[in-house]
This record gives sequence, C-alpha cells and structure tokens, in this order.
Amino acid sequence: MIKYLGSKRRLVPAITSLARAVETRRALDLFTGTSRVAQALKRAGAHVTAVDSATYSHVLAETYVATDGRGVDLMELAALLADLATRPPKRGYVTSVFCEQARYFHPDNGARIDAIRDGIEDYAGTAVFPILLTSLLEAADRVDSTTGLQMAFLKQWAPRALKPLELRPPALISGAGIAVLGDALETVRSQTGEFDFAYLDPPYNQHRYFSNYHVWETLVRWDSPEHYGVACKRVDCREPASHSPFNRRASMAPALAEVIAAVRAGLLAVSYNDEAWLTLEELTEMCRPRGEVGVLSFDSKRYVGAQIGIHDPRGVKVGEVSHLRNTEIIVLSGSRDLVEAAMAAGQGQLEGVAG
Repeated sequence: MIKYLGSKRRLVPAITSLARAVETRRALDLFTGTSRVAQALKRAGAHVTAVDSATYSHVLAETYVATDGRGVDLMELAALLADLATRPPKRGYVTSVFCEQARYFHPDNGARIDAIRDGIEDYAGTAVFPILLTSLLEAADRVDSTTGLQMAFLKQWAPRALKPLELRPPALISGAGIAVLGDALETVRSQTGEFDFAYLDPPYNQHRYFSNYHVWETLVRWDSPEHYGVACKRVDCREPASHSPFNRRASMAPALAEVIAAVRAGLLAVSYNDEAWLTLEELTEMCRPRGEVGVLSFDSKRYVGAQIGIHDPRGVKVGEVSHLRNTEIIVLSGSRDLVEAAMAAGQGQLEGVAG
C-alpha cells in the first residue's frame, strides 16, 4: 500500500469491528484514498462502494474493491507483469520531470517507469488495466525519495531510491464491490437504498490530496501536463476545479454537514482528529439529527513526514514540527442499539491502537 497522509492503517481493525458489530452487508467508504478501509471491509465480507474524486484513488479502488480476485488469472497477470518489467528503459516525462527537474525518483528507475507505463497503456479499457497500474504505483512508491508527500523531495537520495524498481502482483481480494470516481456529496445524493455502515474520512484542513499526490495523478492519467515550481506540480493544481470545499476553512464545515445529512446508512462513522478546523462539538452536532451519537478516541503518532521534520521543496530541512502526536477520533451516529453495539466493539480495539 502506498505511503499516504491521513492513512488509517492503525484504525482499520477498529473500523472493521464497528462494521461487524452492526452485521454489515453493504458498506460505503466515501473518501476512500488508498482504499485501505474499503479493502478491510471487503475482506470482512461486505459489499463495498468506494468513492473518491482523485483518479489514482479510483484506480486503487478498481483494483482492490471492484475487482473480484477469484476472476483474475494470476498466472496470466504474472506473465504480463514479467513482460512489462523487461521493457527497455526509455527516457520520457517521468524521467525528465520527476527525476531530472525534480528528484522524486532516481533516473534509472524513472526510465523504467516511463517504459512500463507506456506498455500498460496497451491494456487501456481492459479489466487488467487498473491492476497493472496499481502494480506500477506501488512499485514506484517503494523507490521514491520523499517523506511521504509529493510537495517536496529529499536533498539526498533516500536509500530505497537506489534500489531497482520491482513490479509485484497486487494482493487481490475475493468478492464484488463498486469503485466510483466522483464528488462525495453528488454520490450520496444519487445513492439508491441504504448502507448498513458508512465510513467518512474527509479532508478537514488545508492539506489537498490532489496536489499532495500529483505524481500519482499524472502517472495514472499519463497526460504529460504542464507543471510549475520546484515540486513540478500539475498546472491544474492551480485550477478552481481541483480545489475541494473541504480544504477551505470557510466552506469545510457546511460541506461536511451536507454530506453527513445526505448519507443513508444505519451506522455512520466519521474520522476526525484534533488538527481539524472543526471542533468535536460541531461535528457531534452535525451527527445528532441521525439519532444516538458516540465518540471513540485514541492517541497516535502523526504521519511519517512529521516524524522527520519540515523540509523545503528541495528537501532541505528548514524547521521542526510543533508536535509528534495527535488525537484520532471516530464519531458514530445512528439508532441507539447500533451505536451501543459499535461502541462496545470499537472500544476494545482502540485500546491497542496507539503507537
């Protein structure tokens, strides 16, 4: 799984326990990101709908959520990956922009990424296309030279950046699911029926995933965009259409309130932490019209970049972070019996989460 700001890796067992406590058969992961939570819910037996507005997120969800692993010929997949891995290196957009103008990848790996990505394009429109893209995304992530965000790169090559790129088959999951590329509010407004369990992990401060992971967006779209700045971000990072209301202080709370009101689910779980623009009191008030409200919380390490320190776009350390830990929170809402069952299941899991 790729490195990701806001990853809920430590929360996954607790979230899964919440879904199991309410006997979830149909689940919604509305801001799916890397689809880590959606994958866990699918493994737990739920039919999952995973939604995100980022193209790279959609590819990950197509691979891990929408693809039924039982229907994939693993021998054929291994052969395709082996063929792509032997493509002669080729200097292209990734090498020029992300290795020479910026330093996200070593040029040796950049030329291999260019060649492999060109080869993957031959499979566009097929069921294997997102799976091959996911393999390349994860391979590139294992040899990048960042602290986990694509707003900057390290001044000196990270040791992993000097290792050769290696394609591996994604760990596909049995079962069916749905991947939706779209806006969260528009998606829930158009939903049919009711979910047993809905999980929301919305952006709630200035961090924009579209620009934080612009390299993945370009690698998936393969559109050779114009770019700007030392970080070589896509020019459309500047366009209003790429800006989410969840990343603006004035619009974040109203946007989240609209989404919460529109979701039709027996139990709603909303992730939140103490770095958000929203207060916990405001969030619980948004959830209260849904019925009973419960709050689970735990102490946690901040993302890896916070552990390393503050760097400028060239990877030079320019400061120390103010704190290395924060409080992660899950706000539950729904009928009293569902919230009580989820609280009892989640509390035991959270006691072992802090790390």
